[in-house]
Amino acid sequence: MTTSSDVPDTATLIARAASLRPLLERHAERTDAERRLPAEVVQALRETGLCALMVPKRFGGYQTSIRTYIDVMSELGCGCGSTAWVASLINVCAWLASLFPEQAQKDIWESNPDAWAAGSLAPNGEAIAVDGGWRVTGRWPWASGSLHAQWGACGIHMKNEGGEMVNFGLSLMPMSQLTVEDTWFMAGMKGTGSNTIIAKDVFVPEHRFLPYPQAFGGNYRTEFKDEEIYRADLVPFTVLILAGSQIGVARAALEHVIGKSRSRGITHTNFPKQAESAGFQMLVAEAAMKIDTAILHAQRAADDLDRAAGQSRHMDLTARARVRIDTALVAKYCREAVEVLVAAHGTSSLADSNRMQRLWRDVHTASHHAITEWQVNLEVYGKALLGVEPNITHLI
Repeated sequence: MTTSSDVPDTATLIARAASLRPLLERHAERTDAERRLPAEVVQALRETGLCALMVPKRFGGYQTSIRTYIDVMSELGCGCGSTAWVASLINVCAWLASLFPEQAQKDIWESNPDAWAAGSLAPNGEAIAVDGGWRVTGRWPWASGSLHAQWGACGIHMKNEGGEMVNFGLSLMPMSQLTVEDTWFMAGMKGTGSNTIIAKDVFVPEHRFLPYPQAFGGNYRTEFKDEEIYRADLVPFTVLILAGSQIGVARAALEHVIGKSRSRGITHTNFPKQAESAGFQMLVAEAAMKIDTAILHAQRAADDLDRAAGQSRHMDLTARARVRIDTALVAKYCREAVEVLVAAHGTSSLADSNRMQRLWRDVHTASHHAITEWQVNLEVYGKALLGVEPNITHLI
């Protein structure tokens, strides 16, 4: 059992993520080309414990804060966006599994403290009630990290023996009983292996089910009510976890452009070095401020979630909607910052041989996740501020 003194502090965890940067950068092209994390990267994540941030201390995990989680994933994203995205999703699935009854948690970690879970929260599966649990069949696309996981966390619609819908929620199933179909063919974040998980008549015992209606209200099945992090609000947290990797990608782009600016000129001008141009300086400053703003909003949202969890308080609708718009702003500003940096760096940014083109592809793919679309979240937050009901989604 891990004690408080055994858990690395935030600075140590960030340093661990930073120490992986040379490895991640060295394997970034391979990660992109092979559309999965190389074995060396997976091993490094396991050895550093960076996918155990949200595993309970009771099973040897770090059970850290959301703020620490976001900052560590951002640092990891500086080395490789796909790696940070996978680590983010593996970690959040560990957090979700920790909301289940103790027996479900033991199923995952008691015999294998290093077990990873991956999946999709969307209730795309159907479950039929049977003695002791449910029989689950379904397909879950966009399951980031599924190629490296031992458990699947998959959303299901539940029916009684008469075929009537009685509930919906999240199920936990061993990957040994599931298959993964290779369906992730995208312009960016190629290495996330966000493929499709498939279940065919898999038995899920009752203790491995988490009902969404209660969970959306902050009522979880874990018996360990004193563990603060597992009191955080489900929807805003599972949205915010998308922020860290995108911040890391944008930071990497800024560092790359600044680093090259003293050796690159500006074509068709008298500038032998980009850094000497006032126009270039202003573009770099604009991009840097967008990234800084994204970081501030991500950290505010994380602090809001941590504070409410520490106070055993379910955040009100407006506060939860603000976490969603904070995350959407992170996505928007990271994407815009990289666009500015591509313009500043020049046309060679888009050459296959230039690292910038991968960063540009990654941030565009990541930032267009449906849950962080800017106009949708503006409306969600605006309705919440004005008290207009119903809102356009229950995922707040």
